[in-house]
Amino acid sequence: IQYALQGDELFVLEVNPRASRTVPFVSKATGVNWVQVATRCIVGQTLNEQKIIQNLEFNHFAVKEVVFPFNRFEGVSTFLGPEMRSTGEVMGIADTFSEAYSKALYASGDYLPTKGKVFISINERDHERVVPIAQKLSELGFEIIATRGTGETLRSHGIESEFVYKVNEGRPNIIDHMKNNDVQLLINTPLGSESYYDERIVGETAYRMGLPLITTLPAAKAVVAAIEAIGNKPLKPIKLQELWDDK
Repeated sequence: IQYALQGDELFVLEVNPRASRTVPFVSKATGVNWVQVATRCIVGQTLNEQKIIQNLEFNHFAVKEVVFPFNRFEGVSTFLGPEMRSTGEVMGIADTFSEAYSKALYASGDYLPTKGKVFISINERDHERVVPIAQKLSELGFEIIATRGTGETLRSHGIESEFVYKVNEGRPNIIDHMKNNDVQLLINTPLGSESYYDERIVGETAYRMGLPLITTLPAAKAVVAAIEAIGNKPLKPIKLQELWDDK
């Protein structure tokens, strides 16, 4: 079942009477062949009889991340809606959510920076919500560059930021900073129809240059936690064969 949550209202997008791509992910994450379990249920063997529920104890986190083809399709918006736009999926496993998420991002091609500059441009309704995210980035040693409205909000909370023009405001703008390799991470939530051109150009440039682009605040919060978790230490791979060798 696919859900969408907007505010406090929950929508059901679709119900699939079949096994989706989630099944192999969950099987790898839990060490259980769920297709086999489902087949046995169909022929009359209960979950209790299969002793599945009793053995579901884990000490790790597994994160599935999608792979987008934006760098192969010029002019396509990088902002997401309810329609499927991914062309692949990857998986990260670790002892903590933040490290598992960072592994999944690396596997999908998003290489998280541990220093440098972060560009932040946020929809006005989300200005206050981005403050703790920007504060954490500042504490981690990142410099922040922001558009006018976002920067004013950050400075009102004691967070230093360098002003940068939007694409249609003047030069040097955010695209100039990106082309000069002066930005390592971008947090840019949709600003509305009047800013669509800016958002499209920023998205295209980010994907073309291999810069991580975050377009939602929940994702930004998770990315900052992942950056804090990994620091400068190398990520340790975990073999599924070793993780589930007793099953």
